[in-house]
Amino acid sequence: MSTDDTARKEPIEGFDDVPGTTLFDAQRARQGYWINQFCMSLMKAPNREEFKANEDKYLRKFAMTDEQREAILKRDWQKMIHLGGNIYYLSKLFSTDGKSFQFVAATMTGLTQEQYAKMMLEGGRTIENNRSKGEWAKTGGPAFGRPKADGKQ
Repeated sequence: MSTDDTARKEPIEGFDDVPGTTLFDAQRARQGYWINQFCMSLMKAPNREEFKANEDKYLRKFAMTDEQREAILKRDWQKMIHLGGNIYYLSKLFSTDGKSFQFVAATMTGLTQEQYAKMMLEGGRTIENNRSKGEWAKTGGPAFGRPKADGKQ
């Protein structure tokens, strides 16, 4: 999220340059209220069945925006988070799809589930090249895994 986000009312200086991070605050909670209400509805089996039968029709029961609905239909997890979805509520949706946290996290990092698991077992992303979006811009994206003995990837 950048500071030019038209939905944003509260300042986020200092948070908008952290790569791969979306600040979930009161503003984003208000923005995503209906996404999260939809996700919570999936706790009940009859609602999951109704959703699976006709996703678009079921989503129209909730007063979310077209952009939010489209993100859900496409299973664009990062977009859902950007639009106010909370990962713990979204877990109801990906569980309905038979997916795990690990699968969704891998998808959001651009890795396969196997690559993501390996990266996490090796200590996660290195701090090198992951401090700011500016570092990503200079190097072409995030660095994964442990730095080599010489400090380089």
